[in-house]
Amino acid sequence: MSTVPTARLGALARAELTLMGRNKATLFTALALPTMLTVSMYSVVKDMDLADTGLTVGSVLLPGALGYVLLFAVYSTLVGVFVVRREGLVLKRLRTGELRDQEILAGASFPTVAMGVVQCVLIAVGGSLAMGVAAPRAWWLVFVGLVIGMVLMCALAAATAAVTRSAEGAQITIAPVLLLSMAGSGLVVPLDVLPDRLAAFCELLPLTPVVGMIRSGWTGGVDGYETLGQVATAVAWTVIAVFAVRKWFRWEPRR
Repeated sequence: MSTVPTARLGALARAELTLMGRNKATLFTALALPTMLTVSMYSVVKDMDLADTGLTVGSVLLPGALGYVLLFAVYSTLVGVFVVRREGLVLKRLRTGELRDQEILAGASFPTVAMGVVQCVLIAVGGSLAMGVAAPRAWWLVFVGLVIGMVLMCALAAATAAVTRSAEGAQITIAPVLLLSMAGSGLVVPLDVLPDRLAAFCELLPLTPVVGMIRSGWTGGVDGYETLGQVATAVAWTVIAVFAVRKWFRWEPRR
């Protein structure tokens, strides 16, 4: 394998992309599920009382759709990738070569992240046209939110894989992040319509600050103090996840 880091990463990423293309269940979860969930939530959001929030159906659904991409196309997919590669001794064999640990994880993550980015762009453009939603007023905040979200989801996926014993077990270990995020991170129900105490708790969930930044960027309601708090919360969760990976990630099968 080449000694050039970018070449090593490229070779690993191409191999992962090939393997991903052969897994129909993974492709369905990553590509179809976010769009299906967004469409299914339309009737729910349409009936919400958003008059006092300054939000519209589109400004609720589109950031939520990008959140679904982060959860299903990136997070849940990567947990399965890391676990399957570990149990198949792929990670162990890769460590015997020139690849560093962080390069192995980054290379395995790249195809999933790239697919997530493309999907976010397609959903944002297609959803805006379908629902008559204007382009983001603060596009840079949407960009920052997505970048932080991608890094956070990759780190959380590796941390979750550390406590997952098998590919079947991944369906259980990803459940807490998925359920908490879908219920309390503003993907469907904006925090603006929740009771204050519940909203304050939900603001501390991993995906909440990411969805908040994307939504603020879309509506143009950018508050510098609030944005700094959102960035700090997301970065804190990323640091915690990275610490967990460095301490507990397993490179050999869990028996």
